[in-house]
Amino acid sequence: MTDQIKVPCTIMRGGSSRGPYFLANDLPDDWPSQEKIVLAVMGSGDSQQINGVGGGTSLTSKSAIVSKSNHPNADIDYLFMQVSIKDQKIDIGPSCGNILSGAVPFAIESGLVAAENGETLVRVRNVNTDSFIEVTVQTPNGVVEYEGDASIDGVPGTAAPIVLNFLDVCGTKTGKLFPTGNARDVYEGIEVSCVDASMPMVLIKAESLQKTGYESKDELDTDAALLAKIERIRLAAALDMGFGDVTGKVIPKVGLLSKPQSDGTITSRYFVPQNCHASHSVTGAICISVAAVHKKTIIGDLIDTPSNETNSIRIEHPSGKIDLILKMKQDAETIDILSVGLIRTAKKIMQGTVSISKKSFFRCFVSFLTGSPPKV
Repeated sequence: MTDQIKVPCTIMRGGSSRGPYFLANDLPDDWPSQEKIVLAVMGSGDSQQINGVGGGTSLTSKSAIVSKSNHPNADIDYLFMQVSIKDQKIDIGPSCGNILSGAVPFAIESGLVAAENGETLVRVRNVNTDSFIEVTVQTPNGVVEYEGDASIDGVPGTAAPIVLNFLDVCGTKTGKLFPTGNARDVYEGIEVSCVDASMPMVLIKAESLQKTGYESKDELDTDAALLAKIERIRLAAALDMGFGDVTGKVIPKVGLLSKPQSDGTITSRYFVPQNCHASHSVTGAICISVAAVHKKTIIGDLIDTPSNETNSIRIEHPSGKIDLILKMKQDAETIDILSVGLIRTAKKIMQGTVSISKKSFFRCFVSFLTGSPPKV
């Protein structure tokens, strides 16, 4: 009997991230077993992830589980996993719009959704946040098209556009756009805005931490004093946001913000949270774009707040820019965000099976040994 277990998966680039995608039917139905399998697949536990398919960075140590949805407003369910590199743990608290970009092509090619001729709109329920996204994929002749002319910063070359339209983004995790009850708070003597829109974030003006906000990822990642200060602010803010002690957890994220350098709306350095993102997360960009149209947040000190019913927000980040379109209704007192849309791309890298050790995870694989894995 072989001492290896073969787990079906597809490795894809989704947006500016990469990782293995799994069908829920190919995994045990309980989260502890799923977690152990994904950790083994990624090779987590050492900084190189040398025994797995992880890439040793936060952008390439991500994964997703996809299944057909039973929800009346969704076609598929999508569970995002931020897989720790050095530790044996996975965070399923946040979502990821980049990995989501690969979930719909994966679902179509896996037979979960029937493709239309031309383009296919798929309704996605994000299991992490119980939120909904409409995703449109190019499917000429009923086949997923990966080649095209769309480009996104942080990814070389071009590919077919994938349109993500996020619905009901405000209060995704906490139920409130401003979880502390305020548009501005002060922690460690620094004024911040705590905002929950697709991704809960603590927004900080770079100048308040004696930074320009235009520093490179490497410059920020090697500034130990800055990282320590940011973490103290994040921990304090998380308590007031209702998250409790978030030591070792990735929510809320942090955005270090400044005025745009070129043709953008604002510049952001997005922390994940212990280091700076090489480009920018989609969900974090959504949060910042929503905060940008609310004059009372700290962003109001940095930009002229947009005021139209349809707004284009361009966020400058270390690898370029990310563009978002906000549809909203507003009057003198309130702003109602209807949706936030943007374009991503995806690429299928490989499809097959990945081998992991049976010895270390025997209990997780009883279903595999019987030949009938349970369904999620």
